[in-house]
Amino acid sequence: MPNVEEIRGTESGLAIEHRNSGRAWLILCFLFFLTVIMFIGRQALSVMAPVLRTTFHLSNAAYGRIVSALGFGMMTGEFPMGYLMDRLGARLGLTAAICWWSTASASFALAGSGLSLGLSQFWKGTGECAAYSGGVKTVTRLFEKKDRTLAIGIFNGGSVIGATLAVPVIVYLLEHYGFRTAFLVPAVAGFLWIPAWWFMYGKEAKRSAQSAQPAISARELLGNSSAWAVMLCRFFIGPVMQFYWYWTPSYLFSARHMTMAQIGFLAWIPFLMGDVGGIAGGWAAGVLIRHGFSVLNTRRILMYGSAIICLLSFAIPYLHATAAVMALLCLTIAADNFLSAHMFAAVTDLFPEHQVGRATGLTGIAGGLSGMLFPLLTGILVDKISYTPVFVLVGLMPLVGTVALFTAGRKYRLLDKPQIAAS
Repeated sequence: MPNVEEIRGTESGLAIEHRNSGRAWLILCFLFFLTVIMFIGRQALSVMAPVLRTTFHLSNAAYGRIVSALGFGMMTGEFPMGYLMDRLGARLGLTAAICWWSTASASFALAGSGLSLGLSQFWKGTGECAAYSGGVKTVTRLFEKKDRTLAIGIFNGGSVIGATLAVPVIVYLLEHYGFRTAFLVPAVAGFLWIPAWWFMYGKEAKRSAQSAQPAISARELLGNSSAWAVMLCRFFIGPVMQFYWYWTPSYLFSARHMTMAQIGFLAWIPFLMGDVGGIAGGWAAGVLIRHGFSVLNTRRILMYGSAIICLLSFAIPYLHATAAVMALLCLTIAADNFLSAHMFAAVTDLFPEHQVGRATGLTGIAGGLSGMLFPLLTGILVDKISYTPVFVLVGLMPLVGTVALFTAGRKYRLLDKPQIAAS
């Protein structure tokens, strides 16, 4: 096995020799498949929520606590995982992280209570956060600035494809083999991904490491206004998609009175449209930058535009026709994923390559905190009132996060010029 310096040298060679090459796009495909696997695993809990809540006698508030455990786990693991990616590189870092995540995912099959589900959820969160710090790190090294948003949109789009596939796949596994097998399948897929990733990423020619960059502590990062900009952005935007992932099946089941078979037949469609939105967000950024728009204006136009579309979620609780509900879910989920591609790409705008992993980790801590708090709030609101105030919140939060990014991100002023050939 190559040592750490060889791995870091290999990754430096990737950045120099293979930036935007065919191999870079192939490696991006592996990141895409990783997020597909992870989000099938994440969605397994939400898709089976009606059954699990009956089996383990869980209220909405109790289910909300289990959901929030993932956010707590991600908040705990984000900065260590980001440090791991900056220190060891994505090849070794993701290999270790996915082994950890897959083991945690398999532990769901042993659950005997709501508490054990929550503990497994926390454990899984400490590993799942590595997908974004490792993915953004890899994209920063392999792609030019004008293509990074598209690359991030593609690998982040795997989350929506995973959520799309999870509904029919998990429902099938649940009905034919039980919930324990449904939890095991994504874990096995994660273990199978590891050797393929190691082999593919390790095929690059070795090169000497780039000049050592000065170390930077978490305290120094937090003294940078850009850190607070991206953290606030993810704090508000991150929980929105988590709400759709975790609560859409329960909403359709309890509020719209759909059967599990109907949910399996229809609920994947909004998530598929979300994937279209994520890729479209990256494509649109490349188009504007190639036409001479500055990085700042590109982000501002596309992020504010998609955030305004997210406001349409206000209307969902008041619609009566199932087709209209599904149409608005498609539109708002697509808009949120369009926005999310830019949220992650903002880290590559505002931080140098050697800080990207830790900066992404800091955003994950903020996202983990809100991802822990918002499900708790959701459970309380649904139990005490209804889903209506929750849909109002998820409509407003993308706009608040976008405003926070540009208000706190003072470094964007330095980027307010055309970036046609930015690298």
